[in-house]
Amino acid sequence: MRFENVLEAIGNTPLIRVNRLAKGLKPRIYIKAEFMNPGGSVKDRIGVAMIDEAERKGLLKPGGTIIEGTSGNTGIGLALVAALRGYKLIFTITDKQSREKINLLKALGAEVIVCPTNVEPEDPRSYYSVADELTKEIPNAYHPNQYENPENPKAHYRTTGPEIWRDSEGKITHFVAGMGTGGTISGVAKYLKEQNPKVKIIGADPIGSLYYDKIVNKKLGIAKPYVVEGIGEDIFPGTMDLKCVDDVLQVTDRDCFLMTRKMAKMEGLMTGGSCGAAMWAGLEYAKKLSDKDYMVILLPDTGMRYLSKIYNDEWMKENQYFESEVPLKAADILAAKRQRGKAGKLASAAPTDTLFAAMSVMRKHDISQLPVLEKNKVVGTVMEDEVLGHMLKGRDIKKMIVREAMTAALPVLAPEARIESVLRYFTPDRPAVLVQTSKSSYDIITKYDVVDAVSRASEDRE
Repeated sequence: MRFENVLEAIGNTPLIRVNRLAKGLKPRIYIKAEFMNPGGSVKDRIGVAMIDEAERKGLLKPGGTIIEGTSGNTGIGLALVAALRGYKLIFTITDKQSREKINLLKALGAEVIVCPTNVEPEDPRSYYSVADELTKEIPNAYHPNQYENPENPKAHYRTTGPEIWRDSEGKITHFVAGMGTGGTISGVAKYLKEQNPKVKIIGADPIGSLYYDKIVNKKLGIAKPYVVEGIGEDIFPGTMDLKCVDDVLQVTDRDCFLMTRKMAKMEGLMTGGSCGAAMWAGLEYAKKLSDKDYMVILLPDTGMRYLSKIYNDEWMKENQYFESEVPLKAADILAAKRQRGKAGKLASAAPTDTLFAAMSVMRKHDISQLPVLEKNKVVGTVMEDEVLGHMLKGRDIKKMIVREAMTAALPVLAPEARIESVLRYFTPDRPAVLVQTSKSSYDIITKYDVVDAVSRASEDRE
């Protein structure tokens, strides 16, 4: 192949069969190697598409400045276009992004403004807001805004989707991708479902992102911090078509990163953390598929941008992503509870109970959080602080029902969940998790339960 410029080399990335990681699984599993684009990611496709359209509409004129909020890869894709066409570049990026990405953006000629991660999107300090403000202030500036730009999903409808359909010879039954701006998964899904409506679209979403609750629980959750880059959102972009996603799997940071490293060691695939998320979700979903199924997992970017993080042993150890030296599971923590006589029937409330009744149960059991169950399904949590807040406002908790005051449900884990996974769910406002011990039974694990179980296990080893 021969090209006249680097932009012509974008796309037509190969499908590569997954071998060792797919051992024991029935379906054929391939990856779409988007890390083989010239800029190292799937975002090369939308960089060209968005700028082409802006030029066509006269929104970006010669000598103009491209301004974009990015996790890094979209900026690199835009930079390839800017290098050839002579545009200036200003990118806003969050402080959780890797140093490699920031250095690369600067090497490509961009001014990079680092913004705090843990602020609301509407905050004037957020990378969304800063990009908007700069666009207003700088003459002849254009903000592609990948989160709302229709050229984002259109690029994948025109290119990525047809390539997957062509190279799978129309045999694809399941497509798996991370959920970020939504452009990739929405555009590919639209094309594939036009060819065969039976193709299933599976999303991978990091724990802390808003997508899972919206799709699975049909409600708007609260975004929480997570470490993996490039997927998940704390907003709902206009480029995401939630109706196109048939199922979604939540992935922990730890599972993302460990799978990413496994892919390098077992398949020779040097990719980023969001690739690990997609692969983990794909392999998990594949466990219930047959030998008649054909799965394609899209891997969006190269691992060369994460050498200081995911591929750095010290960073992995410092952030507790490696296996614990005390290999406990949720079931082991519950067993330790039983040893000290604390395990038993889960104290809970119903949505129709009064807050007064719920508070009475909490006082009886000396607990600060009470799961809310409806038809044996966990639907929410009564928090002691929330009830006290209502009381201080003068509300009558004998008349208020639990449904009016309950917060989000505690995470529900399987007994096989590793202690690392358990710990990842604990946050300052989430002091416990639930374990589903049978189809209709649950038990609760608190931070104290974990500490006690680890102490007992350590004593047994000595």
